[in-house]
Amino acid sequence: MSMADRDGLIWMDGEMVPWRETKVHVLTHTLHYGLGCFEGVRAYNTEKGPAIFRLQEHTDRLFRSAHILNMKLPFTKEQVNEAQRQAVRENGLDEAYIRPMVFLGSEGMGLRADNLKVHLMVAAWSWPSYMAPEARDLGIKVRTSSYTRHHVNITLCKAKANGNYINSMLALNEAIACGCEEALLLDNEGYVAEGSGENIFILRDGVLHTPELTSCLEGITRQTIFDFCKELNVPVRERRITRDEVYIADEAFFTGTAAEVLPIRELDGRVIGQGKRGPLTEKLQGMYFDAVKGKRPENLSWLTAVKD
Repeated sequence: MSMADRDGLIWMDGEMVPWRETKVHVLTHTLHYGLGCFEGVRAYNTEKGPAIFRLQEHTDRLFRSAHILNMKLPFTKEQVNEAQRQAVRENGLDEAYIRPMVFLGSEGMGLRADNLKVHLMVAAWSWPSYMAPEARDLGIKVRTSSYTRHHVNITLCKAKANGNYINSMLALNEAIACGCEEALLLDNEGYVAEGSGENIFILRDGVLHTPELTSCLEGITRQTIFDFCKELNVPVRERRITRDEVYIADEAFFTGTAAEVLPIRELDGRVIGQGKRGPLTEKLQGMYFDAVKGKRPENLSWLTAVKD
C-alpha cells in the first residue's frame, strides 16, 4: 500500500488533516536540499492501552536537532508531545510507528533562501517489525560498508537530520545487494560507528562495549540499554572499537527504535560468538520488550498513555 494513499489523519502544523490531503509543493525547500530533522518513535499496546515509549526523550532530541540546524520550531514540546498522542489516538492504533518531522516550506529556493517557514508534521501508522520476526532470535548478517560515516564537523551528527540518511541508504542498499540484512559503517578514521540506523554494542569477557558518541547518533534505545546494564551490574564502556574486535566478540547487537534490540550473528562472513542471539542479548531484549509493554513496574515512567 502506498504511504500516500491511506485512510486516516496526519497532524500538520497544529491540525489533524485527512491523510491524502497532507501534501506539500514540489518546490518545498527541504525536498531539494535535505535540511530538516525527524524522529522515529514507537507506541506499544499495554494492559492500560497504547502507550508511547520514552516520548519526552524523543521530543527533546527533536528540539535539539532543530536547534543544531537553526530551525526555530513554532510549537512547544508539550504541543509536540500531544500531537504524537493524538496521531496514534485519532487513527485508532494499538501499536504504531510515529514520525514527527520538521521541514522548511516553499517560500523560496536556493541555498540563500530566507523567510522560509518551519513546518511540523506527525504521522502514525502500523509497522509491526523492522526485520523478519525470526531475526530477534537468530540474529542478522551484516556487512562492513564501503561508505564512511559522517565526520562530526561535516553534517553535525548530533542532529537527526534528513540529509544525513543519504549515507545510510547507500550503505544499506549495498549490504542488501551483497546478501546481508544490515550495514556497519566505520568513521573517517576507520573505527566502528554504527549501523545504517542503529547503535551497536559488543560483549567481550563480561563487558559491554559501544562506540563513543562522535560520529554516531545519541540513541534513545542505546541509553535504555545503559539503564538496564546498570540494573544488571554489567559494565559498559564507551570507546573506539575496531572492526576486527566485532569479529571476535562474544555477542553483538544493534539497538534503535525501529530495530529495537537486534542480535548480529555474522559480520563480513565471520560468525560472531555462537552464531545466534547470546545470553546477555536475550536478557536485554526481554527487559526491553517488557518495558515497552508496561510489564516492568520500575520503567513505567518511560511510557506515556495515548488516551487520557
